[in-house]
Amino acid sequence: MATVMKDNDRAQERRPNTQLEKTPREAVTDTRKRRQDGKREAMVSDPTGMLRMGSRMYPIWTPAMVRRLKSDEEEGKRWHLLIDKVGALTNLREAWRLVAANKGSAGISGQTIEDYSRDLEARLNSLSRRIQCGHYHPRPIRRAYIPKTDGSGKMRPLGIPEVEDRIVQTAIVLTIEPIFEVRFLECSFGFRPARGAHNALHIVETAVKGKKKWVVDGDIKDCFGSFPHDLVMQQVKTRINDRKLLTLIQEFLQAEVVEAMNRWKPTVGSPQGATLSPLLANIYMHVFDTHMMERGYEVVRYADDFVILCETEDDAMNALETARQVLESMGLVMHPEKSKVVDSTRGDFQFLGYIFAPWGRKPRPSSLAKMRDAIRMKTRRLDGRSIRVIIRSLNRTLRGWYKYFRYGAGAELERLDQMVRRRLRSILRKRAGRQGTSKPGADHKRYTNAGFKALGVFELWEQREKDRGNLRFIPFPAKA
Repeated sequence: MATVMKDNDRAQERRPNTQLEKTPREAVTDTRKRRQDGKREAMVSDPTGMLRMGSRMYPIWTPAMVRRLKSDEEEGKRWHLLIDKVGALTNLREAWRLVAANKGSAGISGQTIEDYSRDLEARLNSLSRRIQCGHYHPRPIRRAYIPKTDGSGKMRPLGIPEVEDRIVQTAIVLTIEPIFEVRFLECSFGFRPARGAHNALHIVETAVKGKKKWVVDGDIKDCFGSFPHDLVMQQVKTRINDRKLLTLIQEFLQAEVVEAMNRWKPTVGSPQGATLSPLLANIYMHVFDTHMMERGYEVVRYADDFVILCETEDDAMNALETARQVLESMGLVMHPEKSKVVDSTRGDFQFLGYIFAPWGRKPRPSSLAKMRDAIRMKTRRLDGRSIRVIIRSLNRTLRGWYKYFRYGAGAELERLDQMVRRRLRSILRKRAGRQGTSKPGADHKRYTNAGFKALGVFELWEQREKDRGNLRFIPFPAKA
């Protein structure tokens, strides 16, 4: 991998850097210094002395471990004897809390969160002993499918581990995430403490409103399903030297997949749906971040979704080719049709569910379609629940969608409000013994907008009007 990237360096011969005022190497050094300073500020302890980053707590991280992590001399050193921390009861209890809060479907055995919660302490004690003795091994993963959010109509494969396997994976994350977090670059925002999609979107919007009008809209083909296991483990081993823990992570990567009557062991990829997968993806994609930043490019990445922000078309074309070569050297492939260079003053591009157009931003069509489908599911005319219960359930979906997409165009929100009222009128019409769906006119007079408001229906447009003075993406760093 390194050889490919060195050859690429020579081919570009350190072209004049129009991306940054500093040279690429100076920029990387400066960024790494800021990153270390930022991590020191981000790592705080709660009143019990437990490590906290953002909202996530790390119960097994002692003050001595944190001091080592914050040390300037830590770079390049590896961590030993971590398996006992993975299996510590305090760690497993916190992992259980996170898994239970996340809910999720049952694995291949059919065991649910509720099933596992019975006699929980005895289960966790047994699990702790098996992990520390090396007798714990992951069980097969259940394969399921959900629609992709890009509007293509294709299905995305998910891997659903057993509840106990999700607990162990979460315990591994709580143990090793801080070790890698201090090394990750500022351009990475997905599945990291105290960072989110709105922070990434703010950086992109600020850049395109400034000098960086040219955007590389990058798409990695089947990123989670394509990671070479040996190269992923190679990156994990740069920081960890605990044989038992490394073996356990390898076993999770190679856990058997079960779909209907078929069973197989994957040789590449990490299953989406497994709690360890996002961290492994960030560890591996850190290679991409580093190579791109060393060449002076401004990358904004959220998991496998990224854009590169440039000042000129030539820089953008070079960035696209460089990204393609870097990913190829990592065993990954840029999607030839979905990856493109865009002049943001004339065309639009998509990033994290939003369309950025010259006139502004709005939710992409597939995001709106997904929301309309969710409204339909929550407002079926044959739903036997009371209208107030239906509205409470619907409001949770509306509020969650609005929280993310409130920065988009208001007209789309108003149309969703109209759809919600139309669907609720159809329910009430059915219950009154009338046939067909809601029609303008009599139904509007019988079931008024004010009446739905009195029942507590969350109105997207009205809330956006209230928030009109505060509709800018959240800057980074976000408040912890």
